[in-house]
Amino acid sequence: MKDAVIIGGGLAGLSAAWRLRHWDIQVLESDHRIGGRIMSEKRGPYVLNWGGHMFAGEGSSTTALLAETGTRSIRIPGSLQGMAMNGKFITTGPVQTYPFRFPMPLSSRLSILKTGAKLGIDVLRYTRAVKSRPGETGEVRQQRIYDFENDRTFADYIGHLNEDQKSFFLPPVTRSAADPDQLSAGAGIGYFSLIWNIGQGLGRSILGGAATLTEGIAQSVRDRIDLGADVHEVVQNADHVVVRYSKDGVSHEVKARTAVLATPAPISHRLGVNLPDDLREALSKIVYGPHVAGAFLTDETGRMPYDNTYGIAVANKSFSVALNQGNIVRGREAVRQRGGSMMTFSPASLGRRLWDQDKDAIAKTYIDELDDIFPGFADIVTEARVEKFEFGSPYCFPGRRHLQPILTRPSKRVFLAGDYLGTLYTETAINSGFSAAQEALSLLSTQQQRPTT
Repeated sequence: MKDAVIIGGGLAGLSAAWRLRHWDIQVLESDHRIGGRIMSEKRGPYVLNWGGHMFAGEGSSTTALLAETGTRSIRIPGSLQGMAMNGKFITTGPVQTYPFRFPMPLSSRLSILKTGAKLGIDVLRYTRAVKSRPGETGEVRQQRIYDFENDRTFADYIGHLNEDQKSFFLPPVTRSAADPDQLSAGAGIGYFSLIWNIGQGLGRSILGGAATLTEGIAQSVRDRIDLGADVHEVVQNADHVVVRYSKDGVSHEVKARTAVLATPAPISHRLGVNLPDDLREALSKIVYGPHVAGAFLTDETGRMPYDNTYGIAVANKSFSVALNQGNIVRGREAVRQRGGSMMTFSPASLGRRLWDQDKDAIAKTYIDELDDIFPGFADIVTEARVEKFEFGSPYCFPGRRHLQPILTRPSKRVFLAGDYLGTLYTETAINSGFSAAQEALSLLSTQQQRPTT
């Protein structure tokens, strides 16, 4: 009998595997590769990235994992406040001045300023509400984040918007993988807090790409990872767990003292056949939006307009944000090197519109639109690739706060992990993996001390 079976080889599952690596474990991953929504590849000094790219800093579970695994990270250099709208790209100066610098009618400028003032007040209110308080646990703070303005959608909160208002305010919101009529008001306000302030601590990048972390962990337990393992069910018993799966057309069954269920919530709902009814119901209510992402290696010989800018909100294109992955190199060089790397991101309805299209066709669309924003971009692209993620990101919808106490309630032998358990993306994935591993460790340690009969 195994000590623990970990279902899911994404960031959450690998974080749990790392903490459980000294025990007899098995990791089951249905895909042909490890890492889940962490996907990057190195090209010379640059990184092509399609998945998670921003990581938490000091005092976080991420920092602990990076230190334990010997993985280096760097604070992301450059502005997160780049914006392309109405044929113009702006990246410098206060955001409050942007409405005066983009071409638009006076009526649109005034309406944007009015909405911006409302958002500005509520961003301050949000920042105060979610700030860590002395002596509180992370779980208490997370519940407070979910509680903030969670009874209406962002669309209801923001009200009617004209076309220029939509172009200005909606790209940051759709980063959530939800549209304004799906996302809670509090979560939408939180995205503006992320962009206008320092953010929620997700300000670091892993040197060499995020897959450096996931593949590094995988190597430490490589002989205990089964790729292409399609799990059918996880059955919790009084003193053990049974996991049934198939691989290469052959059925398997493994028994373990504990299990970590580190799959997206809808899959965990399906696999955890005898988890408590209210827990399975809560898992079934978690909603994800798709991600379609493009990565582009470039070969420019001089400066680009987006140098010194990391995040670029984009209006009226097939993607809502461009992420200058080359800026990680820019921040560490004395003289501007040749080349670069750009990532585009289409979440929510943007991703759904692209979902059934051929990846090469999507890549061409992305390049054409980037060339429209940055003339000449198409001529410097040397490599382009698009990836799709069905379970891109879970988003906070109205009423989500009611599910959190159920999802985080202590379990018996099957412990949940995944980014759907919080609002900090990669940090939530790692922290939930650590928490699940700790629960398993405590149970295993207790059993280890009991005398054998």
